[in-house]
This record gives sequence, structure tokens and C-alpha cells, in this order.
Amino acid sequence: MPAPRKFSRGRLVTAALALVDAAGLDGLTMRSLATELGTGPMTIYNYVNGRDGLEQLVTEAVMAEATWPDPSDDWREDVRAVAEGMWRAVRAHPHAIPLILTRRTFDLPTLRPAEALVRALARSGRSGTELLVAFRTVSAFVAGFAQAELAGPLSRDLDAMETTDRLEDLDEAEFTGLLEIAEAAVTSDPEAEFAAGMRIVLAGLEGKTR
Repeated sequence: MPAPRKFSRGRLVTAALALVDAAGLDGLTMRSLATELGTGPMTIYNYVNGRDGLEQLVTEAVMAEATWPDPSDDWREDVRAVAEGMWRAVRAHPHAIPLILTRRTFDLPTLRPAEALVRALARSGRSGTELLVAFRTVSAFVAGFAQAELAGPLSRDLDAMETTDRLEDLDEAEFTGLLEIAEAAVTSDPEAEFAAGMRIVLAGLEGKTR
């Protein structure tokens, strides 16, 4: 009987994320991952602990793609840069967003951007609970913005005309605001939206230092 085929963790991570990108979270199973790697399902159990292990591979793979420049002398710019790096990594893999939002992980690729964000925020003069609140606020903005863009009622996964068609039957008097932003969403640029949103967040954070 041939010995089980060996794989690097990096190859497992890459294969797991590729499956999620192609088929969603439901497409990630021991069997599908084994097929992707050209081995049997039981071999995968030598590397990961069931479904929990598979999900860890995905979150690790997504956050490993987050990049940001070295710290500057401006904490605001550093917060923006780390947040943007996290956002770009998450939005590149929309099927993985449910895991990013709900899974508690302690792998290094996930902890590194979190640590970079905390350090940047600490340079605004915050510590303890205030630092925690700032960290959670920025993290929530990043995850929530990606989710709203890719899975919300004005999701970019929907064709612009489809979005318009879904909303055009709404009572204009009752849903004036939604109809206005739906029209804006047709031509809005996600990069510009994220940058504008971060300016709002940073304006709030700057209140601490004034």
C-alpha cells in the first residue's frame, strides 16, 4: 500500500481557498479538498481537524493576503493603510466573508494585521478600554463594509439594472432615502466609497486627540 501523499500547509491553504472562491463554503469538504490535491479524503485528516480545520485554512489564507506599508509618523495614515489592506483581502474572497465575520481564530496571518491596527491606534493616545473600542470600531467598519458591498441589498454582485428593478416598485414617499442611494450605487466606485468611509471613521477617532 503506498504511503499517504504529503503536502505543505501552504498548498493546503491555497487549495482550500480556491475551492471556496469557486464553489462557496458548501463546496469546501474533505472530499473536494482531497480531489483538488489528488489524494484520498482520509489523507486530509492527517492535516486538519474536520470542518473546523477546513475553515481555519480559509480564514488563514484570506488574511495572509492583507498587506500594508511600514509604520509612518502619522497614526491616521497607518490606521487607514492597515484597514485598507484588510478590506482588500476580505473583499477579494466574498464567499469567505461569513467565516471572517464569525470565526474566532488565533493563526498568525489573522493576528498580524490585528496587531498592526492596534499599534497604529495606540499611537492616537488610546490605551485599555478606549483602545479596545477603537480597534473594534475600525475592524467592524472593514468587515461590515465588505459585507454590505458584496452581500447587502445594494450588493455589487447584482447587476445595476437588477438592483434598480428590485427597488423601483417601492413607495417613493416611504423609501426616499433608499431609492436615492440605490441610484447612486449604480455608478459609485467601491474604492472611493471605502476611502470616504474611512475618513468618517478617522474623523471620529481624531476627536480623542483634540
